[in-house]
Amino acid sequence: MNKPCALQPFRGSTPPPGLELMATVSRQVNVLAIQYSLVGNLSELAIPAPARVPCRKNNLWEDTCFEFFLAAKHSPHYWEFNLSPSGHWNVYRFAAYRQGMQEEPAFTSLFPAVLRQPDSLSVNLEADLGQITKADQAIEVGISAVLEGRDGQLTYWALTHCGPQADFHLRDSFIVEL
Repeated sequence: MNKPCALQPFRGSTPPPGLELMATVSRQVNVLAIQYSLVGNLSELAIPAPARVPCRKNNLWEDTCFEFFLAAKHSPHYWEFNLSPSGHWNVYRFAAYRQGMQEEPAFTSLFPAVLRQPDSLSVNLEADLGQITKADQAIEVGISAVLEGRDGQLTYWALTHCGPQADFHLRDSFIVEL
């Protein structure tokens, strides 16, 4: 997916008006590159301040957070990557749908690049997947985000929403194949 694709808020949710969220993902051998671009009236969002020392943190999805999920094709195992605009990050592995959640030890640091402007925010990451996938192995990716309004309300954004509730873990939403 080398061209930007729009993420959509979960149906029935009420995100702050005038926001547009786009994402691009690509893979060169075992390096995955993902870029998020959020534009609009960002003053309506609660965006975490830059961290002095970005590090691995839990529960980033409780605030504005950019996420992606990836799995080897035909495997029940998958990984969840969380990238905060603060620079904090985490990677979890799962044995199957929402089962066996653990921090992934193969990643000891990630360095998301965050660029803030008054009306835009971009979060970019290049991650070496060599310790969790093989270079010739097809992977499936789900791209998503949680945006927190100034009122504390969370909205859930994804390339597609496949369930009756917002649920980024559903494998049917891992629609990008690389």
